[in-house]
Amino acid sequence: MVYNFRVFKKQSPNAKLTLYLGKRDFVDHISGVEPIDGVVCIDPDYRDRKVFGQVICSFRYGREEDEVMGLNFQKDLHLATHQIYPPPDKQNLSKLQDRLSKKLGPNCHPFTFALPANAPASVTLQPGLDDEGQPCGVHYFVKLFVGECETDRSHKRSTVSMAIRKVQYAPSKQGKQPCTVVRKDFMLSPGELELEVTLDKQLYHHGEKIAANICIRNNSNKVVKKMKVMVQQGVDVVLFQNGQYRSTVASVETQEGCPIQPGSTLQKIVYLVPLLSSNKDRRGIALDGQLKRQETNLASTTLLASPDQRDAFGIIVSYAVKVKLYLGALGGELSAELPFILMHPKPDNRGKMIHADSQAEVEMFRQDTIDKEIDE
Repeated sequence: MVYNFRVFKKQSPNAKLTLYLGKRDFVDHISGVEPIDGVVCIDPDYRDRKVFGQVICSFRYGREEDEVMGLNFQKDLHLATHQIYPPPDKQNLSKLQDRLSKKLGPNCHPFTFALPANAPASVTLQPGLDDEGQPCGVHYFVKLFVGECETDRSHKRSTVSMAIRKVQYAPSKQGKQPCTVVRKDFMLSPGELELEVTLDKQLYHHGEKIAANICIRNNSNKVVKKMKVMVQQGVDVVLFQNGQYRSTVASVETQEGCPIQPGSTLQKIVYLVPLLSSNKDRRGIALDGQLKRQETNLASTTLLASPDQRDAFGIIVSYAVKVKLYLGALGGELSAELPFILMHPKPDNRGKMIHADSQAEVEMFRQDTIDKEIDE
């Protein structure tokens, strides 16, 4: 059986450096991140020059059009830097690098970068309709350049960079089914109002329907007039002490079964589907990191090995279902929240030759399968 590689390719403006990557999504497994492996073809005219490589995490936390009077709302973190050519030492090649080296010839040189385990995930905050420039969020780039040392200022004509993403996929096992019970009593009134909310599972994939099972037991003398069920996205911009906010990305308000009179009980299931298509005009909604000419979606839940491993330049995303009961002006409200996980399932790479390490059967590489990816 013969498989084909799909390889992303990009050249520097002077065509002296050509960057090849086997994929642009690199998975964070919580305990570690997949290595970034690729090759660079160097023009023979540059055989007496030095080529360096970097992985840059660019964190933009303010609008580009607001950068006046010397203000800069962007931090560029160099997470990995080393010399690629001349190679300082011999390295073990991945299957992708080995096949590309054999196909592209002696001017092809491999490189491998390792990202720290606590590096932030790729997240973009949706800009407003009138916003211009690069959107806020966390973006990654692989950058190769010609210079005398790794701290040398690169020249645009001999520099090539390609956007990549650091992603997480859903765990293979479901967690404990979310369930909560909240109660409210009333001053000068006997009895209490009880609200029980249960989700059908803890882990959902993007586009999946969320079922919230709601049970209301009214043992008070108040009347429940209506209820509202919401999916709320929580965004925590770790750099700022007060950088936490919530956005409602799906909601249902209903009076079905209401009013719930004293001594009555109501049980019903409400279905919600949080989608980006319903929030296209919502500024500040967190989206998964985006590559040009690719559709994106609401940001996935950020999984951390421990709450302490929060990178200062990261954006933490979480989700919760919130149910709110309205009792009128004198009765007030009763609310319950249940956190859940929203992520993509791990993709099946069979037949999709994006990463050669998992494809030991590959016997051939064809030049016509190289896709030229131009970001600018």
